[in-house]
Parts: sequence; structure tokens; C-alpha cells
Amino acid sequence: MLGYHGCDEAVARKAVLDGARILHSDRDYDWLGPGAYFWESDPLRAKEWADWKVQTGQYKKASVIGAVIDLRNCLDLVSREDIELLQAAHSSFVAVQEKAGLPVPVNKDPKGAADRDRVLRFLDCAVLRHLHEIVEGAAKSDPTIEPFDTVRGMFVEGGEAFPGSGFHAKSHVQIAVRNPACIKGLFYPLPPI
Repeated sequence: MLGYHGCDEAVARKAVLDGARILHSDRDYDWLGPGAYFWESDPLRAKEWADWKVQTGQYKKASVIGAVIDLRNCLDLVSREDIELLQAAHSSFVAVQEKAGLPVPVNKDPKGAADRDRVLRFLDCAVLRHLHEIVEGAAKSDPTIEPFDTVRGMFVEGGEAFPGSGFHAKSHVQIAVRNPACIKGLFYPLPPI
């Protein structure tokens, strides 16, 4: 599978030319939990992301890296079976939080956001972390259980592509690579990017 990572030009250069690892995100609101994030088959969306980071002052110059990714043991949130697994993890997570007297996080929008996409995915991230903990704990006592190497999810984002449309302008598929061995190669995409 091909994935595209938006980043600062200096990071891209180190990753592609020097073999440096791609930054592993581990924020409490990451959409797919911890991992190195890629836009599946969409270098232009990765470029939009990197351009936005430049506009917010987080990057100096936008760049995009392509990656050949072996999904291996993938938690594929486009598959019914894996969504059911996620739902069970949610129920377990809520029970644990309630028993401990802790609040259940919620997904929300940043202050002043025009879109209502709830891009701060605190609940989703917490449930995914909980699921990974359950699977990793089970794997310690049962060698037939493997932790997830990657997580793949489809997101409906942005306004309607056109009035009355069921398609949205920023919908996309993302991949979070948890196991760096799944990244088989990095490259610079051909222009125009």
C-alpha cells in the first residue's frame, strides 16, 4: 500500500535520504491512536496538511514523503469485524473509567473551528489505546495473538463536495503505523505536489 506523510522539508530530507524514522505521534487526540500517520493514496491531502502546518507556524517549509507500507496485522476500521472489536473495546473502556470514578473523554472541535468535524478525537484515541493494551496483554500469555502493527480508518471530513452531496471535500483514509518495520521504503513523490 502507498501512504503519504506531510511534514517539514528538513524531516522529509532526513527520512528519505538518511533513513531517519518518521515521527511517531502520541497525542491524546490522535484519530487512530499512537503511530506514524499517512494519508492512503493521497499525496495532495498530505501536502494540504503540511501547508496548513506552515500556516500555523509549526513547519518552515512543507514537504511530502511517500511510503511503501505493509499493513501486516492491521486493525482495519473499514471492516465490520474490526469495528465490532472497537465497539467492544469502547464498552470495556467506559466500564473501567466508571469503576475508577474517572470521566470518559469526548471528541470535540478546537475553539473557533468553522467545521464541525470533532477533530480532537480524545474519546477515539482513548478507546484505541485501551484496545491495544488489551491485545498486547493477551499476546503476553497467548502466542497466537499478535498486537496490531497498523491501524487504518476512513474519515468523512469537511463540507459537502457540492450542494446535496453525500461526498465531503476532505474525506480520506488514514493509516497509523505502530510498528516501524511495516514501512518498507520511503520516497519523494513525483511532481506535481
